[in-house]
Amino acid sequence: MASSVVCVSGVFGSQMHEVARAVADALGFTVVDEEIVLRAAAEAGVDPKVVASVEGRRSFMERALETLGPTADAARFTFGGPAESLGSDAPTSESLRELIRAAIEETAERGRVVIVSHAASHALALREDVLRVLVTASPETRRARVGSLTGMSEKDADRALAESDRARADYFRRFYGVKGELSTHYDLVLNTDRLAPDAAAALVVLAAGR
Repeated sequence: MASSVVCVSGVFGSQMHEVARAVADALGFTVVDEEIVLRAAAEAGVDPKVVASVEGRRSFMERALETLGPTADAARFTFGGPAESLGSDAPTSESLRELIRAAIEETAERGRVVIVSHAASHALALREDVLRVLVTASPETRRARVGSLTGMSEKDADRALAESDRARADYFRRFYGVKGELSTHYDLVLNTDRLAPDAAAALVVLAAGR
């Protein structure tokens, strides 16, 4: 059965986004990422930043670059926590999480989409038309990529990666009760240490039956 939805998940520094874009280009699909947050925010009637806070989308990298530039000390930043209080009528964190999951499901219903991150592979695990892809790389490769992108030292890059990995694990736990990510949560696992994004995307297209 050809896949009408491709979920691309990945660790920081794995080139997940590059692979996702290459997959979408090859398949003629639409890439969906932050639209998930915007859709959930619209349903809740709140600022998208509130949903992003609940989801933990403000990563170390975003805040470091926005605040102090590429030489920022990673130890000074923490991953986004619960949304700030917006009054008694504000939606709860759990209701926002449900809206995010619903947004993922509604996006999948459209078909011909590549959904990036948001643990969509877990949200859509029971759908037969979904291909679940994990993009990963070795710590050394990830460190080198982050350092090249930001100008960080190896020490700061390691801190950024460790924080991102902790936040990723926390996301899986809070949203889906997953205590540990496994390769068996995915249909295809790609190591981009040697695979360029286009080569990795070609494997995804093959697996998608397209």
